[in-house]
Amino acid sequence: MQNVVSIKKLSKIYDNDFQALKNITLDIKKNEIIALLGPNGAGKTTMISIICGIVIPTSGSVTVDNFDIIKDYRRTRSLIGLVPQELSLEQFEYVFNNVSYTRGLYGKAPNPSLIEKILKDLSLWDKRNSRINELSGGMKRRVLIAKALSHEPSVLFLDEPSAGVDVELRQEMWQVIKDLRNSGVTIILTTHYIEEAEAIADRVAVINKGELLVVDNTSDLVKSMGQKTLVIDLQEAIQALPSKLESYNLTVLNNGLSISYNYDSSSKQTGITSLLQDMKETGLKLKDLKTEQSSLENIFVELVREN
Repeated sequence: MQNVVSIKKLSKIYDNDFQALKNITLDIKKNEIIALLGPNGAGKTTMISIICGIVIPTSGSVTVDNFDIIKDYRRTRSLIGLVPQELSLEQFEYVFNNVSYTRGLYGKAPNPSLIEKILKDLSLWDKRNSRINELSGGMKRRVLIAKALSHEPSVLFLDEPSAGVDVELRQEMWQVIKDLRNSGVTIILTTHYIEEAEAIADRVAVINKGELLVVDNTSDLVKSMGQKTLVIDLQEAIQALPSKLESYNLTVLNNGLSISYNYDSSSKQTGITSLLQDMKETGLKLKDLKTEQSSLENIFVELVREN
């Protein structure tokens, strides 16, 4: 699949000698959703700001649709839409006028039918004649997306798209993002909601301390790096683990009625067979067995901790 954004050995050192990015290399494919995960100060905002032409890199290169962000800055900025985290809107302006005005800022000719389509796609058409200060927080965030789409960009950056939005509106926002991808827009989003990345992202890139730790398909990342947990329910509660089982690093749960065992499902020997055999020899009687897969959140926390 064609790369729409290509980042090569990108670094950024600020005037106070703080290195925000360290040789980042990342290709973003056309028509995908990629989530950038990382704690505060990891370098996510710096990377986005460089791609969008807001911050100048110290070294490295970035191209958007094969155009260099420095040499061809006018062209690359016209290809990019940016939805900031902050709700920076003209509060007393009307929705339709505000979105149309933003299109004009990019030198685009008026196109009322396109603005109508964008507003309808974002369920804002019935609010077109409303002032922005009359809208809810979720609707204001949709207006930000409409403004970013007004000049027909091929790449859309979303900085914390569902921040400050309740659970129901967050689900709606996820569907909006998926619909945008299906319409041909490449989407790069930053998020603190791990479940958001797991729900909508095709790929995940984890950044910490300016370094890119891992980039992979969301499902493959969970499959390859996620551990599985075997939860064993017992017929009778135990006060402590028998000494014969201490080498398995088991955890006692549910007031002694359950124990858990973490294992690598990709390993040839998971240790489950020997564990169950040793449990039988100690006299523990099983009631039920079930397995649980580690989530993307577990993997993210572990990666950041190791880094």
